[in-house]
Amino acid sequence: MYYYVYIIHMVTVSHVVTKLVNEKIYLHEAISKKIASYGSVAKQLKPEIEKELGKEVKHSAIVTALRRYSEKINKTFKEVKFDTKYSEVNLKTNIIDINVVKTQALFDKLKRFYEVVDFERGDILHVIYGRTHVAIITNERYKKKILNLLQYQKIKKVEENLVALSFTVGRKRIDLPGVLFQVTRNLAWENINIIEIISVDVEVTFIVDKKDAVKGYNALERLIA
Repeated sequence: MYYYVYIIHMVTVSHVVTKLVNEKIYLHEAISKKIASYGSVAKQLKPEIEKELGKEVKHSAIVTALRRYSEKINKTFKEVKFDTKYSEVNLKTNIIDINVVKTQALFDKLKRFYEVVDFERGDILHVIYGRTHVAIITNERYKKKILNLLQYQKIKKVEENLVALSFTVGRKRIDLPGVLFQVTRNLAWENINIIEIISVDVEVTFIVDKKDAVKGYNALERLIA
């Protein structure tokens, strides 16, 4: 009877520990690389765990849960190495993000957007469909023409002063588990807010605020050995 209760208790602690570690990206990184002391982390998490469970929890139980989770991370996720042969970082400035309510009338207009953008000069146009809204991402020089095409549509917001940070993953790495996690993690470490993510073939593009352009570029560059 007592043994059964103890097992249930351990499972519950493990569940809460996993949840808390996953919510704290810096802690997740430190544990996965084994640079954090389980004892110190357990002491830090103990108040949160006890609050969530509504009862006192032994320090040793938290340490055990952290150690087991660390082993699980290392078994399921391996660092992907990038190099200059397959990967590169590109930056495009003066980007806008127009968010519009999705309607049938909007679909009829979308095809005309491609007649506006000059792709030969390297300009971009990304149309991302959500459940109720559509995001239109393009160069600021097309703002007036795009907004004219969107007359009588319900525009939720127009975000300006954005940049597009593109990271080429490489054909041999794109199918590896955890690739996108590693790339987005480097931006999260710099406290950069990602406004949109666009993934096409071996390239992933992040739309971020202009003020984060340099930090974001450097964060992605550090991924490449």
